[in-house]
Amino acid sequence: MTRMRRGTFIALAAATAAYPRKARTQTDADPASGSAAPALRVLLGRGDATPDPGGNGFSFNGRAYRGSFTREPDGSVVNVVDLEQYLYAVVPHEMPPSWPPAALQAQAICARTYVLQRSNPRRAYDVVPSEADQVYGGMAAESPAGRFAVDATAGQVMRFDNGYASIAYSSCCGGHTEASADAWGGAFFPYLAGIVCPYCMQSPNYRWTATVALQDIAQRFGQQLAAAGTLQSVRVVDLDASGRARTFELMADRGSTVVKGSAFRLGLGPRVVRSLLITGLRSDASSQSVVIDGGGLGHGVGMCQWGARGMAQAGRNARDVLAFYFPGTEIGRD
Repeated sequence: MTRMRRGTFIALAAATAAYPRKARTQTDADPASGSAAPALRVLLGRGDATPDPGGNGFSFNGRAYRGSFTREPDGSVVNVVDLEQYLYAVVPHEMPPSWPPAALQAQAICARTYVLQRSNPRRAYDVVPSEADQVYGGMAAESPAGRFAVDATAGQVMRFDNGYASIAYSSCCGGHTEASADAWGGAFFPYLAGIVCPYCMQSPNYRWTATVALQDIAQRFGQQLAAAGTLQSVRVVDLDASGRARTFELMADRGSTVVKGSAFRLGLGPRVVRSLLITGLRSDASSQSVVIDGGGLGHGVGMCQWGARGMAQAGRNARDVLAFYFPGTEIGRD
């Protein structure tokens, strides 16, 4: 999910799954509970960790981090870091720091809310530093613009009913965001139902074309095609409300098989099939390939980052951006 969200999956936590650190007791406290400000635990993995002699954080595998660290029984290093300082290193990874301040501030609020959803004192850590949660690279990843966005929105989170809103975001929606229930199943969130987005047309991934050899598709789905024979062509079977492909049919000389959209994209690679917003698909007999036309990059749920950029360039502030992509939510305090 480039230095912004690269379009891979971001876990969608239930709004009731957050465990605010203010509510912790001595019996369920984690190593971050002694912090005067909200802190969290980031699982960095195994490696060499050394405290900074000057008391300014520590180094892990040669990279400087804020906060302190603990070790798990298996030797894994966990970074215990102030939430806002963690965000200093996240926001510039998830969105280019050269983008407008309003877009970066919207990103900071999303990233902060996401973390608070994931915090759970019954686990040994809260998040991992990769795209499985949010990309976190330590102090070297920080930027003045990123720090300003975090400080300008300090403590601000997105709320729905009595809990945190469930947060997702991706690079470019291609003109229509995706409903979380269509993307991943599960509970329906009214503020993640999918909307028309006219703001992301400047993205280099707003429209794209990929050519994939039939042989490559056949290799990746060989088990499903075993009884169907030699692959001849591919077609989209049906679309969801946003226009994204739910299923694909792989048609062979002795039959066919149906593959879920998410499995098709994952099988060919999320940088080949950049999203499931397929605008055209045709077989080229001369080159024995399939030509896929599509729009957007990523799952498309929640905030469209290029759309946030477009809204900010049009003079909208961070609250406007978040109200557009998460209608019905409110900005509150953590």
